[in-house]
Amino acid sequence: MSKETATRMLDISAFYVMAILKRAQQLQAEGRDVIHMEIGEPDFPTPPGIVAAGIALLQTGEVKYTPAAGLPALRQHIADFYRQQHGVTVAPERIFITPGASGAFLLALGISLNPGEELLMADPCYPCNSNFAALFGAIPRTLPVGADSAYQLTTAQIQAQWRPNSKGVLIASPSNPTGTLIAPDALQAAIATVNSLGGCFYSDEIYHGLTYGQPATTALQYSDAVFVINSFSKYFGMTGWRIGWLVVPEDFVAAAEKLAQNIFIATSTHSQYAALAAFSPDTRAELERRRAELAVRRDFLYTHLLDLGFRIPVKPEGAFYIYADASRFTDDSFQFALDLLEQEAVAITPGKDFGTHNARQHLRFAYTTTTDKMAVAMQRLQQFITKG
Repeated sequence: MSKETATRMLDISAFYVMAILKRAQQLQAEGRDVIHMEIGEPDFPTPPGIVAAGIALLQTGEVKYTPAAGLPALRQHIADFYRQQHGVTVAPERIFITPGASGAFLLALGISLNPGEELLMADPCYPCNSNFAALFGAIPRTLPVGADSAYQLTTAQIQAQWRPNSKGVLIASPSNPTGTLIAPDALQAAIATVNSLGGCFYSDEIYHGLTYGQPATTALQYSDAVFVINSFSKYFGMTGWRIGWLVVPEDFVAAAEKLAQNIFIATSTHSQYAALAAFSPDTRAELERRRAELAVRRDFLYTHLLDLGFRIPVKPEGAFYIYADASRFTDDSFQFALDLLEQEAVAITPGKDFGTHNARQHLRFAYTTTTDKMAVAMQRLQQFITKG
């Protein structure tokens, strides 16, 4: 009997930013003043109303399992949210509360992808998405995208790249790492194309709410036959609470409930009760204030990076990232990020975390800290590239 690591792990890529984070934390422990712009976690605390709701549940001592699909009241709140925000009707029975968006992805792909089937997605994209597919023996296939399509897959690409073993298409809007949105007509066309090909469409909407011009469009406006992944982590500020949700097509409800019962039994109970408060008027007002602050941070960072000589052909419209072309300074962005951290104590993410297409020339900057700290980071970055 072999005691070696399971062979499936050969298809799971490393998350390189974690090496950056680990080293940044070591430098902090040594007394260095590290400015963090690497991790997708803003410096805002969880809104107080959400915290209070979680504490209130904990104080009852009745922290029991909920149904596998989640608290009925929370599922109804989310259904109401879709109706109010997007004008679409979603049956609460199609909404599953999950341990973060990661749990939603595992649930969605687990009930719909077979071993050997392909999942098409953009390059660059969030790295874990490929790993989720690989975990189930499916084949993640990334397609290079650029500024001409706002770093989003196009219908033409989907049609041209679809193969007999292709099963699904994943589109993230706003996207990580680029912060770009897919245009509503392009989203509608992509969904129609995938449906006509007999495939599954997955819409990563975890950064919905965090847009700084036009709002993001949910895939549910164009079809009920889509999987929609969302989260309380980003807009709602609940990263460590580990709670998200998944909307599934009606035909997949029974399968989703069965798999949820087996892989996580139920999402954290106190997190679900806390999330009920995420939709209150006071909390929403606070979240909108934070969104306005992130817009200011985006504009600040965007302007300064351009002034330093980075190329950003598409201004991000959402999330809290800027994916910058650093080819003027390096052809190895991972080494650039490592050296910047060691020499100037500024932590950023290398492009290789997000794919292979021009990855060595790109860096992701997260505007998840204050403009005052980012101003210092830009001074340090200028010193670094000037010395280089």
